[in-house]
Order: sequence, then structure tokens, then C-alpha cells
Amino acid sequence: MRQYLVVFVSFLFSIQIVFAQAPKKGTSAEIYHSVQKLNFLGKALYVAAHPDDENTRLISYLSNNVKAKTAYLSLTRGDGGQNLIGPELRELLGVLRTQELLAARRVDGGQQFFSRANDFGYSKHPDETLKIWNKEEVLGDVVQIIRTFKPDVIINRFDHRSPGSTHGHHTSSAMLSFEAFDLVNDPNAYPSQLAATEIWQPKRLFFNTSWWFYGSREKFEKADKSKLMNMDVGVFYPTLGVSNNEIASWASSQHLCQGFGRITSRGSENEYIEFLKGDFPKDKSNIFDGINTTWSRVVGGEAIGTILTKVEADFDFTNPVKHLPQLLEAHKFISSLSDVHWKTIKLVEIEAIIQSVAGLYLEASADAAIANPGNAVKLNLDVLNRSDARITLKSIGISDVDEGLEPLTILENNKKNNFELNLDIPKETNFTSPYWLNEKGSLGMYKVTDKSLIGKPETPRAFQANFVLDFDGYEITFQKPVVYKYARNDKGELYQPFEVLPEATARFDDKVVIFADGKPKQIAITVKAHKDNIKGDVQFCYSKGWTVDQEIKPFEIAKKGDEQILQFTLTPPTNEDESYIAPIIKIDGNQITKELVTIAYDHIPTQSVLLPAEAKVVRLNIQRLGENIGYIMGAGDDVPTSLRQIGYNVVTVDPNSIQAGSLDKFDAVVVGIRGYNVVKELQFKQRFILDYVKDGGNLIVQYNTAGRWDKQFNNIAPYELKLSRDRVTDENSSVKIVAKDHALVNFPNPINEKDFEGWVQERGLYFPNEWSDEFSPILSMKDNGESAKKGSLLVAPYGKGNYIYTGLSFFRELPAGVSGAYKLFANMLSIGKENVEKKPAVKG
Repeated sequence: MRQYLVVFVSFLFSIQIVFAQAPKKGTSAEIYHSVQKLNFLGKALYVAAHPDDENTRLISYLSNNVKAKTAYLSLTRGDGGQNLIGPELRELLGVLRTQELLAARRVDGGQQFFSRANDFGYSKHPDETLKIWNKEEVLGDVVQIIRTFKPDVIINRFDHRSPGSTHGHHTSSAMLSFEAFDLVNDPNAYPSQLAATEIWQPKRLFFNTSWWFYGSREKFEKADKSKLMNMDVGVFYPTLGVSNNEIASWASSQHLCQGFGRITSRGSENEYIEFLKGDFPKDKSNIFDGINTTWSRVVGGEAIGTILTKVEADFDFTNPVKHLPQLLEAHKFISSLSDVHWKTIKLVEIEAIIQSVAGLYLEASADAAIANPGNAVKLNLDVLNRSDARITLKSIGISDVDEGLEPLTILENNKKNNFELNLDIPKETNFTSPYWLNEKGSLGMYKVTDKSLIGKPETPRAFQANFVLDFDGYEITFQKPVVYKYARNDKGELYQPFEVLPEATARFDDKVVIFADGKPKQIAITVKAHKDNIKGDVQFCYSKGWTVDQEIKPFEIAKKGDEQILQFTLTPPTNEDESYIAPIIKIDGNQITKELVTIAYDHIPTQSVLLPAEAKVVRLNIQRLGENIGYIMGAGDDVPTSLRQIGYNVVTVDPNSIQAGSLDKFDAVVVGIRGYNVVKELQFKQRFILDYVKDGGNLIVQYNTAGRWDKQFNNIAPYELKLSRDRVTDENSSVKIVAKDHALVNFPNPINEKDFEGWVQERGLYFPNEWSDEFSPILSMKDNGESAKKGSLLVAPYGKGNYIYTGLSFFRELPAGVSGAYKLFANMLSIGKENVEKKPAVKG
């Protein structure tokens, strides 16, 4: 497991088990905080486009100060972003960022929703965004989530009135929320949803503005604020011992893959929201002004409010179990409510409080992390009452299966009760995997056949343990997910989700295999067992024109978790071609076509992702000069692997090792994406790097973001070069070669406009927009309706060598097997090598 230091403070009582971590143990202060929230019946929904777009200060303030049930709707899962902590991109990055959002909500006390929209990358205008997303479907998701969550107030992160001024996804999120505000109460809008939910009308809609949206603080001070509400979100919570801003900072810091780790802040801080629709509140400091947020808003709720108000007023921090009789009485009343919506929500909340005040520890842990459909696993069931309350354990059952126990055991104070149960996994049990990845979607939309899953942050767990407890004649069923618990010498007790997986999975180590000539290659298929003693066959599937030495090979694996590698010899066709290969595992008449990808970081639960087991194979007629490439890693990319595919000897260079002459052994040196942004040592080593170029070296610097380095460092290039936010987001936009005679587009591979076909996600980003005369622009490209950008690929001679700066997204194109990108990159590595002697191979 990759290790990253995460500051995580469990200061808020959680009503949900964290699958990757130990169950929450609520302190008296946290129980009291939960009672306050139980006594508030109001909801707020915050709406934006991506993970890390949310305002954690406001979400935490509404959840912990106002005590409202607060949720964040992120239309996408952030699949199109970059990853600063690991190799996950696209759908795997979306899984990681989903879990980081859930981690943030566990800190700030919010709830999390998503639509089916796929983050396809940067978009300059909502017209493009909504066309690729399929506006009607995403709007329907927003309507369904609002109808299901039933917020009283909605707050948009972005302004729906400013298309083209920011990321198209941002504006689109606000536009869809603005439109959905009226549609949710229209029975003719998305009527099929009403079989599972009902119409709803939020009371008011806001835009979370700030001085930034006005252009400057001065302009904001002079602006008309008659429609603005102001809240001081820097409040201090004495019972928790922290301020709201500290909570918000900790929540934001969960977005580690986006580099959002931050210093905590304290003190008064204003947040402004602009009224857009609905009923404008009279009290401009109270977002719920005029909305009934007491128990009297539901029929039969007054008695519940009376009980809970007394518990809150008389709360005993030294002996909270004294309130158990009152809480049980309130539970009875809540159970009898006719309002199913609030009954469901508040039962979950009060049952968590009852469990905490009684010191109840309830856990169902499997003796293995994974199991297969049709097989069995042993469950260890722990039940402990750490109070003098009279409680009897009547039964323990597992949801959707027949297994169960009826101990009828009185739970004595602090006496541990242990039980065991064999869980037979039904054959029809679905595999564990993110539900939105189970079917192939489109560029802009994930496909989700089960509409009841829309909005959910993750796939519901397959098995829950139901503990039926009798509190002196009154029964309550507590539900806990089945988890896997184990210990490591260097970590102690650890938790992770209990997963249901196929008996075996297969994978190709390389997702793209490049054939630079007609020679065959050994293709390894790794079969991993998720069950003891399995054997079967693997069939190698390929396309016409390609040939394989043997289509079917047997395998046999004795131990679960072990792997066996099968080697196949694949021969490419004579002509250039792009195709796919895939394995089929055959075991006892069953066919498995999945690969298992595990995402494991300390700050999120371990994720098991089942994806189609396939790889792209590309036959290229590609020429290259030079042999030894030094690669300085930046924020993380897979370009070195891609370069090795076409025969380069790539050595990773430790920035700390760079000194005078240390780079001379390389035919070219490449700096990874955002290298100067994230590798501070480079600013101290830059003089050696540029000396390497001056002495005849070839340096390729991939994209960086402007100004995100030490302010005193300004020589990213040997000549004047100013980075901008210019980018071309349409991967199909036309590209013109403006320096047709330059070596970069002629040697050793002729490059033409066809080589820019089949690119993915974008052309490039953060292009320079100003440069000195020494630089030669090679390409011109633009998005629709914009002026041409010539800063995507710049080259300048420096001394005896060449300096190349490129904002082209090679870090996306090479791992995707884009033929033209390989040829162009080979030309960049080969520049100036027409008459250079081949250097001996360099060892890493």
C-alpha cells in the first residue's frame, strides 16, 4: 500500500461505518453534537462540477453550526484531472477522487452525491459540455437527486450567467441546477422517476459568490449587496475544540491526488451567497429563515421534539447513558411517523446515538478479504455492551441470505460476546466494483442501467449484519457492513472492505503494446487466483491480420492470491494497424473476461475495480535515433514506459543527483509533466540542465502551470518564455504545421495532419503565449471560435544543443497508443542526431 501522511481528525460523530478504518467511537461531545443535529430538520444541497470544487467552509458551517443535513452534488467524479500521488488516470482516477470526496464528507459532516456525467477533460464553454454530457440525461440526474434528497435550499458554486468565462463544466453545473429548481416540482418532468420518488420544491436557490467573481475586492465593496446574504463561517465549536475553518481545511486536505493538502486556518471569515430564486429570507444571516426546521414540520413530530430538546438541554457529558430511556422513547415515536422520508433519515441518526450512549460495539468481520459467488466465508461477530443498560442480544442475521443466529444473550456490562457464522455467498451475488464502470459508457456519460443507483457515491455493499437488540422489551435492529479486519506489525489493526470477486482475473502488464517493426513480441498474460486450487484455460483473442503461436494455454494455481504468467507470441501485420487483444479465462464452463485493479492509499478505503481485461496493440512504422533517454519525473506520468515500448533505454534521473556533466551520457533528457511545479530541486539544478543543452544535449520540457514554483525562479528556459492558460481542449480540432521544413516534422519520421487523428481528451494545455525570437513554433491549432494558438510545440537551439518546450498532452496520448504522438515524440528525441554516433547503453 502506498503511504501518504494524512491528517484525519475524527471529531465529528459519523452515522456510517468507514470501510477502510475502524468503527467510529463517539465521545460525549460528539454524541451531544449528534443530538443537536438530530433535533434539526432542514437540508441544504451544494452543487458544483468536480471533486475539490466544493466549498468545505460552507458545507461544514451548514452541517456543524446550523446543524442542517448538508450534501454536495458533484456532477462528475473528476476523471479528467491529473494525479499527483500515483498513476491512476481516467476512470481509475474517478474512483480515487470519489473516495477522496467521501473522506472529505466524513470530516465536514456532509453527504455526497454524483450524476452520471463523465469528466471528459477541460471544456471552454457549456454548449460543448452539455452536448458531450447529454444535457437531458444529466439534468434528469440532478432532478432525481433533488427529488430524493429533498433540500430546502440549494447553493450553486458557480454562476449560471457567465458562460465561457470559466470551465464549461463549472458553468454547466450551475445552469443545470438553476433549471432543475423549477422542474423538480413538475410532475410532467421526468415522470418515470416518480415511481421511486416524488415531486419536491426547494424554498430558495443561491449562488456562492465572493469578491473574486466581481474582479477585485474594491469592486465587490462598491457592488449592490441587496440580494446577498453573509455568514461568518469562522465560528469556533467549544464542544469539539476546533473552529469551522479548521474542519474545512482538514476536509479539503483529503483531496491529495489534486495537491489540496493545506495549512489549517482560524478566525472570522465571511461567506456570501447571492439569492437567485424562491422565497428571499427576511433574516439575511439565516439561510433557513422562514423554513420550519423543527420536528413540528412532520405530522406527529412535536412529541419527538419535546423529548430531544430536553435531552439536549440536560445532556450529561459524564454519563450520557442516562438519556437512553428518552432516546428509546423518541425512537418509538420516530418509528411510527407517516413521513417515510424523515423517518428513514432520523432512525439512522438516532440509532447511531443510541449505540454510542450505550457503549455498544457491534462488528461483523470476515476471515478473508475476498470471497467468490457460490463459496463460503467465516464471519466473526463481536457484541459488547459497555454500560449498565439492560440489553439482550436476540439474533444476528445477514441481509439477503438465510444464515443467522439466535443467541438470546443478556449483554452484561463490558463482557465481550463472540460468535461465529458461516456465510454462504449466493451464486447470483454481483461482483464488487464501482457500479458506474460495469457497462461501457460514452465520452461524456457513464451508463447505469439500474436507475436506483443514480446519485449514489459508491456501490452498496453486498452483505450487512443485522444485530437485533432488546432494550428491556423494545427491539431495535442495528445494521453493520461485513468488513475485513487484520493486523500488520508496522501498522497495527487495519480495516478494509469485504469484497466479492470472480475466481480468477487476468491482466496485461502493458495496456498498450507498440510494435515498431514487424518482429513478434512476447505478450504476458498474468492470471491471478481469488480462490484456492483453481485450474482452467486462457484463450488469447486477437484481430484479423495478427497471429499468435498458440491460442489456448492451460493454467493451475494452488493458493488464493498467487499468480501465474502465461507467455504468448504475437506477430503483427506488415502494414500499420491498431487493434485490441483480450484474454478469456475458462473455469468449469464459466468465462471470465475481467482484470482486477486495486487502488490502495492510506487516506481512502482500498478499492477493487473490475475492468475489461484488454490491451491495445499498435503496429507502427517508426524510425528513431538516439538510444539513452534520461527522464526526470514530475507530477507522475507513464511516458517512460511508452518510450521503452519503441526501443529506447529510459533511465529515471534523481534530481538530487544532477551535477555538472552527469547528464552527458544521455542522447536526450525529458522533464515529466509539471516537473518545475512539483520538484523543487529542479530550480537549483537548472544551471546544470541548461549546460547539458549548451554542450550539445537535447532537452524536452513537458507542460507546467504558470507561476507555480518559487517566485525567485524564472529561468525554466534559456530564453524568454511566458506560460499561459492557453489550451486546446477539442482532441479533434484541426492542426496545421506552420514550420513544414523543420526537422521536428520531417526527421526521422515525416509528420502530417493525419498524425493528429485519434488523439484523446485534448490537444494540449498551458501553452506559452509569449516567447523570444530564438524559439520556432512548429504547430498551430485552435478550438472552435477561438484564435489560433502556436505555443503547443516550441524549439530553440541553445549552444550546440536544442531546447524543446511542449504543452501537447503526450502524457495522455502515448499511454493511449496514439500512433502520431509516438512519431512526433521520436522526432523530438532525435533532433540534431543526424550524424551523431550511437552511445553505449546506460544502466539505471
